[in-house]
This record gives sequence, C-alpha cells and structure tokens, in this order.
Amino acid sequence: MAHAKAATIEQYMAALPEHRRQAVDAIRAVINKNIDKAFEHGMQYGMPAWYVSHSAYAAGYHCDPKQPLPFASVASQKGHIGIYIFCIYQDEALRDWFIDAWKASGKRLDMGKSCIRVKKLDDVPLDVLGKLFKKVKAKDFVAAYEKLRPGGPTLDATKPTAKKTAKKVASKKAAKKPSKKVSKRGAAG
Repeated sequence: MAHAKAATIEQYMAALPEHRRQAVDAIRAVINKNIDKAFEHGMQYGMPAWYVSHSAYAAGYHCDPKQPLPFASVASQKGHIGIYIFCIYQDEALRDWFIDAWKASGKRLDMGKSCIRVKKLDDVPLDVLGKLFKKVKAKDFVAAYEKLRPGGPTLDATKPTAKKTAKKVASKKAAKKPSKKVSKRGAAG
C-alpha cells in the first residue's frame, strides 16, 4: 500500500484509490469541522491523525514520548477504513453515548479494541461522528489521559490488560486439564 509510506496528508490522500479517498476525505472533513481547534492535524503512525502537540503537552504519548499525544486518526486499511478514536476508550459514559448514537442511526457498528471498521462512507453516521468530536475538548482529553495513565490498564502498556490476563488464566487452566485426565485414568486403571 503506497499510502503507508506517505509523509504528508496530501501524499497519503493522493495514493488512495478514488472510492477510499472520497470516504477518508469526507470523514476528515467532518472531524475537522467539529474538533476542538487545540488539536493539531497531521500524519502520525502512517495515517492522517489529530493529536495534542508537544507544545501543548510536552510529555507526549507514554508509549513513545517522541510522538505527540494521539487523539484520533483515520486510515484506509486493506479490507476496511479504520476510524481510531482514543477518547472513547478513556471515558465510559462517552463510549456508551457513542455506541448508542451510532446504533440508533441504523448503521452497523463494527467496533474493536482500538478502532471502528467500516467498508464504505455510507456505513458511517457522519452526524454522530461530528457530535462526538464536538463533545471532547483537548484540555479534558489530556486530564482524562493523565488520570488514567499512571496505573490504568487501558493506557499502561507495561501492565497486562484484563483480556491478556484472562487469556493467561485460560491457558494455564487448559495446560492443567490434560494432567488431571491422565491422573484419573491412572487411578481407574
């Protein structure tokens, strides 16, 4: 994917197929119209993104302090368009509102741990997306990030998430089961 090597938003957009360019551009336009102007717009992690600059938040992103604090991004992936919205993973009430509003639009919501996946622009309730970005101010986003960052499993990449912990527990249980069956067979023998 040529767009993955783009250094600027213009290069990124120019490398997209026409149908993807129109969709990504429309999503960007809604975000740009509604987002707090304290967020900056540029390339981050190989995709068009909105972030809190180092001049506004010197610490940067805890996973990579050289990066400004990510807020949102949109990317044309191989099989979908990904809309990454960091703030809805920090605020349960905002996430619940967003999910309810998206579903109320009648559009199918395919939401993963880090993004919303859509196949085409018609899959996106642009009004809901606009309302979401209008709701979040940069200063409130940074405050929520700071509050969760020190020990919160959602933001602290060095600590296991609940999902990883559950996988480890399930893996340990599965590893123990065969040995129990063997001992039962040996006892019945």
